[in-house]
Amino acid sequence: MKTILVATDFSPAAFNAAEYAVEMAGMVQADIMLLHVCQMPVTYGEAPAIVNEGDMINDAELELMKLKEQLQLKTGSNVEINTDVAVGLFFNELKRTCEQISPYIVVMGCQGTSAADHLLLGSHAGYTVRHLWWPLITVPPGSKFGAIKKIGLACDLRNVLETTPVDEIKLLVHDFNAELHIINTGKQNDFNADLPEFGVLKEMFAGLKPQYHFITNKDVDEGIMDYAINNNIDILLVLPKRHHLLDMLFHKSHSKNLVLHSHVPVMALHQ
Repeated sequence: MKTILVATDFSPAAFNAAEYAVEMAGMVQADIMLLHVCQMPVTYGEAPAIVNEGDMINDAELELMKLKEQLQLKTGSNVEINTDVAVGLFFNELKRTCEQISPYIVVMGCQGTSAADHLLLGSHAGYTVRHLWWPLITVPPGSKFGAIKKIGLACDLRNVLETTPVDEIKLLVHDFNAELHIINTGKQNDFNADLPEFGVLKEMFAGLKPQYHFITNKDVDEGIMDYAINNNIDILLVLPKRHHLLDMLFHKSHSKNLVLHSHVPVMALHQ
C-alpha cells in the first residue's frame, strides 16, 4: 500500500495541504501518515525557552487526533490515516521518517505559521524541496485537489538524460491518468527542434505522447508560472538541481508573484 506523508504544524496552510493529500490518497489508493515535529530546543525570539518535552508530545498527539477527525469528517473519505510525533530538527526528522516508510509522496503547505508560533512550513519549505530526495508537493493556500488532468514539467533541455527522473514522472502520469506537458524555456524567439537534447527527451517519453511547449520570457521562471496558470496545469514538476523556479516561489521579494500564482501546487523531483 502506498503512503502519503503529510508534514503539519497545525496552521491553516498545513490543514489545507493535509486535506489535499487525503483527497489524493483516495484517488491513488494510498494511506496517510500525519507527521508533526516538536522542535527542540524551543526558542522565543533569541532566547531558549524551558519546555517540558513530555507535555509537548502529549499536546501534539492531541492536535494530531483532532486533525485526523477533522479530515475524516471534511473529506468523507475512507482513507486510513495514521499519526506520528517526532522530536528534533524538522528536516532531520522528516528525512528519518521517509527512510522508515518510503513514502509515495510527501505533502506540505508552502506557507506556515508566523515566527512567533511554529517555525515549520514557512521557514523550512524552501530548504526541504531542495534537499529531500523523496517526491515532495508543496500546496499553496487555497489550492484544492481535483482530478489531475495536466502535469507540467519545466525543462531547460540541458543534460536531460542525466538529470531527468523518467521513471518517477511516468509513474505519476500513469497513476493519475494525466497528460504530460513538457514546458521548454528559452530566451530565443524560435525553438530549434533539431537540438540533440530535444531528440533525447522525445525518446525518453515517447510512450506517454507528451505535448511540448516552447515559451519565451525574459524572466524564465515567471514564464513557466504564467504558462502553468494560463493552461490549467494541475501540478508543476520542477527539478531542484536544475532550476531557479523554487527561488521565485519561496523568496520573500517575490510576494507579488506568490499571490498571483499561488494556486499551482509544485512537485520537486530529484534524480
